[in-house]
Amino acid sequence: MARMVQDEGSSSVTSSPLQFFSLMSLSPSLGSPYPWLRELKSEERGLYLIHLILSCANHVAAGSLENANVGLEQISHLSSPDGDTMQRIAAYFTEALADRILKAWPGLHKALNSTRLSSISEGILARKLFFELCPFVKLSFVITNQAILEAMEGEKMVHVIDLNAAEPAQWIALLQALSARPDGPPHLRITGIHEQKEVLDHTALRLTEEAEKLDIPFQFNPIICKLENLDVEKLRVKTGEALAISSVLQLHSLLASDDENARKRSPPVSRSSNSVNLQRALQMNQNTLGELLEKDMVNGYSPSPDSASSSPASLSTSPKMESLLAALWGLSPKIMVVTEQESNHNGSTFMERLLEALYFYASLFDCLESTVSRNSMERIKVEKMLFGEEIKNIIACEGTERKERHEKLDKWMQRFDFAGFGRVPMSYYGLLQARRLLQNYGCDGYKIKEENGCLVLGWQDRSLFTVSAWRCRRYD
Repeated sequence: MARMVQDEGSSSVTSSPLQFFSLMSLSPSLGSPYPWLRELKSEERGLYLIHLILSCANHVAAGSLENANVGLEQISHLSSPDGDTMQRIAAYFTEALADRILKAWPGLHKALNSTRLSSISEGILARKLFFELCPFVKLSFVITNQAILEAMEGEKMVHVIDLNAAEPAQWIALLQALSARPDGPPHLRITGIHEQKEVLDHTALRLTEEAEKLDIPFQFNPIICKLENLDVEKLRVKTGEALAISSVLQLHSLLASDDENARKRSPPVSRSSNSVNLQRALQMNQNTLGELLEKDMVNGYSPSPDSASSSPASLSTSPKMESLLAALWGLSPKIMVVTEQESNHNGSTFMERLLEALYFYASLFDCLESTVSRNSMERIKVEKMLFGEEIKNIIACEGTERKERHEKLDKWMQRFDFAGFGRVPMSYYGLLQARRLLQNYGCDGYKIKEENGCLVLGWQDRSLFTVSAWRCRRYD
């Protein structure tokens, strides 16, 4: 082992002690990490953490609690919620894996979480901070508003339904744009849906003040409920109104189901497969976690038939989703703009979801690493209260408890097509506006591109969010 420590000083990754760890198996006899682990360079430590996460997840999937416990102990020595990108993401994946294990003992799990307060307010705060730190939601608002403005040209009575009215900034911008119409502003009614009355009250106050300032006839209709419990009759769509619907990162929660197949644990990934991927990784140098994952660790992973298939039969059954889309179609919206995460976190197996989550959240952690200081409390809150909670839900939860069921655009296109919606191509002007916002943001890593009439938002070469527009086919 002394020889391994001595070799660590070499500049080559392949000559470091890291070249030996793929030969080690996680077992109770391993105990605490070897001293040389603490001396690893950032990139080498990141590679080792990925190896440990995959190995530990493999043991969790196989039900090997003793080996999983050893893996979690090792990861805890190297991970940190305020360290570099890989240390931070490892901390939250470790917490998620531990939570999944604890769920096998419901009494223990409930006891450890019995004094935990509701995370609704934390989630609202985290989303506001994410809105401020990263441009993705701002871009969604700009693109959505432009699509609504174009669809509502010439309309005298406009009704907008917001499926999550937590952020008034989007509709303040729309009010300002409508006030500048050559033919004058329409009568605008916004129906906002949220489970907290205080949030809707705040949104209503801000929008009413702005409408009065701009002298626009305006009404706000609050609906206090979870989206999954929405009674469409309460939307009170009136004859003669031109209807627009906005959904920003909301619809995927309706995919939650009580399917017994979703409760089954996935078969373990073979250790030899992990080892091959790891050896390939050791021969490379990467600058970011996203590149590291993209180029090596999961080259051996291919999407399941479910995630790769484009046939309607591949869509997971979701009565709540089908019911809501059917009800919204019945309202004959002129435009419905949908923003969703561009990743498959609704795979049929635990390991598939874990690997997809590593891909997706690696890019989100990378973009914060590149734009926000490590000791920023706002960044830590976003990572813990938003990303960390989403990771935990994707990895630790099953059945109706698993709400973060993100799916890719091709799946959403199938769903909307099946529900009777036709796609509305995003305008070039909307794309220009979004690109102008990114230029003002001053960071080259954020990207936006047009794809099949939709707009794709991402970090570096990784697509993270999509914005698509739809309308009832009776308008075609």
